[in-house]
Amino acid sequence: MRFTIEGASEKFEGKLLALLAEHRDELAVSVDTAWGADRAMVFLNTLNEDARQFVRLVVESDGHLEAVVLREAFPRGLRGPTVALTYALKRGYKHGWWPEGTEAPVTVVYGGGPQDGWRQASAYEMSGENLPVFRAALAHYDATTSRPSWDEEAPSAFAVHPSWGADADVPRALYDDPPTTPNFRTEEQDDRGLRG
Repeated sequence: MRFTIEGASEKFEGKLLALLAEHRDELAVSVDTAWGADRAMVFLNTLNEDARQFVRLVVESDGHLEAVVLREAFPRGLRGPTVALTYALKRGYKHGWWPEGTEAPVTVVYGGGPQDGWRQASAYEMSGENLPVFRAALAHYDATTSRPSWDEEAPSAFAVHPSWGADADVPRALYDDPPTTPNFRTEEQDDRGLRG
């Protein structure tokens, strides 16, 4: 028998855990650490643009991409995107979006042997079971978060919004004649406005 319980109250959770503890010898309790479509979408939504592009490149290369190719795509280095991937995974543990033990969807492959000490990444991979999940999640992300291309002149920040009437009582960003700052000091100012 398999159960999935989501959104339970603390009271219910306490009772359920007590019942499980009472019958622990009869039960096998496991945690689902597999990446599903919902988890993959949450993961992608928490990434910055570079890290999301990093995942996309690995997915588009069928789950294996040489680090040389990624270094060309990210000339400032791979540390930024890979650190963002690590933090997103940790953030998911912290917020309960996925259980502890959920493996990173993108893993590093190191070149050289263990005797080399520090080793540079030679490739990045995504497992075969995660690949279709993240491929679908990226397609869904693109379909739901696409932004129309902007090919017009940027609007003025000082223009009155088109929905406001010409006689609308709105604050002006700039004054025609800026107000002068009151002089609270009794010292004299020279021609440049500097004090004695």
